[in-house]
Amino acid sequence: MIPYAAYLRVYEPLSAFEEPELSRWVAYAASPSRPRRLEALEAEYSEALRRIIALPPVVVPDTESEDAYIRWADGVTYICPWQTQLRSWLALSHLRATARPPLADAFSSREAQRAVRALAQTYGDAPALKTYIQTSAWCVPLAWFAMFSPAERWLALGPGGETGSAGPATAPTARTLIYATAMAQARRRLARALAAVRRGLHGPLGRPEGVRRGALAVTAQLEDVARWLEEFYPQSVVELDYGGLVNLLDDDALRSDQSVAEIGAAIRGLSEDEPELAIAMYRRAAGRRQVLRAAESAN
Repeated sequence: MIPYAAYLRVYEPLSAFEEPELSRWVAYAASPSRPRRLEALEAEYSEALRRIIALPPVVVPDTESEDAYIRWADGVTYICPWQTQLRSWLALSHLRATARPPLADAFSSREAQRAVRALAQTYGDAPALKTYIQTSAWCVPLAWFAMFSPAERWLALGPGGETGSAGPATAPTARTLIYATAMAQARRRLARALAAVRRGLHGPLGRPEGVRRGALAVTAQLEDVARWLEEFYPQSVVELDYGGLVNLLDDDALRSDQSVAEIGAAIRGLSEDEPELAIAMYRRAAGRRQVLRAAESAN
């Protein structure tokens, strides 16, 4: 069973890469032995398990992964590197900075220092670091939905189940729920959402205090994602993958999950001076999120 986590990925076209990376990704995309989309999450998870059960556990790999997710659209090849080493290091840093004992002490300072040295060997000369994948355990952040439209959804319920797509998203026939959109669309929608929420904070979202706190949290999430997207090539593709979260939801729940449409309606409500609609749609999407959060608490 893969982790109960959702993923936000950016795929850059091959034209965004320079040599020698470009030649390596061209060869990788054509390789018959690379992990296919269907097995990619399982391959990542299996690799992580092998590292964590080692003695001593290998918290961060000594070298960076050479694998990537691949997409094709209109004759263009798009690349999303796994970056397992970099993402593991960032996760370890976040854990040590935010968790309380005993979780914060799960990995010794010696292991953390070893991870720092390994990361420096890989990225020491890099002018800047950017991560192609963001991960959210147990739920999808509501701000992520603002980048997509209902027409960009791909739902597959696995062998024998229904498969439906209203857009061009590429997805395996395994159980999955994916949205994909062009970078330009994602940026425009985020900008529109930010403008609507900020405007609402000066009006109906400014009170009561509970509504204001929620609006401020969503604003911060939208700003973080918008800054992240600015790091990438303008002709990239943005993908939201429910990942292992599909295993927490039955078929009916997946079919009826209209979070993207609900967040879109909430943004339109704010833009068109319909705060009651906006708040109702937001709470509806947030309620679905709380169902997943309850599974985390029960774990």
